[in-house]
Amino acid sequence: MKKVLVIISFFLLLSCSRDDIAEPDEYNNPELSLHTPSGFPALNNSVNANKPTKYGVELGERLFNDKRFSADNTISCAGCHHKSSAFADNNALAIGIYGRVGLRNTPPIQNMAFMKFYNWDGNILQLEKQPLVPIITHEEMNSSILEVIGKINDEQEYKELFRKAFGDENISPERIYKSIAQFGYTLVSANSRYDKVKRNEGETFTESETRGYQTFQHKCQSCHSTELFTDQSFRNVGFPLNPNTDEAGRARVTGAPADYMSFRVPSLRNIEYTVPYGSFGQFPTLRSVLDYFDHGVLDAANLDPVLKENGNRIPLTEQEKEDLIAFMKTLSDRSFVGK
Repeated sequence: MKKVLVIISFFLLLSCSRDDIAEPDEYNNPELSLHTPSGFPALNNSVNANKPTKYGVELGERLFNDKRFSADNTISCAGCHHKSSAFADNNALAIGIYGRVGLRNTPPIQNMAFMKFYNWDGNILQLEKQPLVPIITHEEMNSSILEVIGKINDEQEYKELFRKAFGDENISPERIYKSIAQFGYTLVSANSRYDKVKRNEGETFTESETRGYQTFQHKCQSCHSTELFTDQSFRNVGFPLNPNTDEAGRARVTGAPADYMSFRVPSLRNIEYTVPYGSFGQFPTLRSVLDYFDHGVLDAANLDPVLKENGNRIPLTEQEKEDLIAFMKTLSDRSFVGK
């Protein structure tokens, strides 16, 4: 009998030991609920495979703001993506370490959980694969993921965050990418005055905004469709050409002549905060964009049919331009940008 009790006790201890290893009491990292606003597309597949968690997002935000991601410890992701500018930076071209100037304008970061492509040319399909690009790019951070890990690997605060987010203290490239993406997925902007009007929350459009919305529906919505205010397509709209000969637009990804100087249609949400406009910041104001469309765009073999069918322009009266700008400003989400 005594021998049986010893054997039972042994297996009970072994069972407890295994449970402690598999499910540490301190590893409690609940998933965060991502609300899909009315009219938004479904969450993309990458989100479903990397759902934001309490500590994953906390870790991702910490990494997003860490300047040690750059070779000289001066620039973080947040250094080019400012919250007050809808996570853009208001420079014509992105500026990296040592003042190096990039090829394109820094795009805003918003509603990425609902996007099918990232960057101006759509070269990234999964947000988890995006962080490596600025880390290794010469004009941006000019570093490497191994160099980044070497800088933070012995920091106790990071060890604790990785343990809370992933169950142990191992700091790996994959975990860094996943946590930054989780933070990015939480950056949802859907609380502008436009949204409040749509939700019947006591807000109304002014006469000018109403006229602007009508003009928008007639002359702009074919490209800036859905509640994201982009159809996520790639189009050549005849904008002034980037003088940098490395630029080819979507054709840099596909190699197809039909994609030359085609760029992802940008969302108009928070457009008031993301000046200047265009793939290399060629337009200093919203008015200058509308004037350009009105006066006529550059011709091209692959110019978007919407423009070709209208004499390479979108004709707009002065009143329509004023009203369109008034409407576009209703897409400003002050709570999202912290204003």
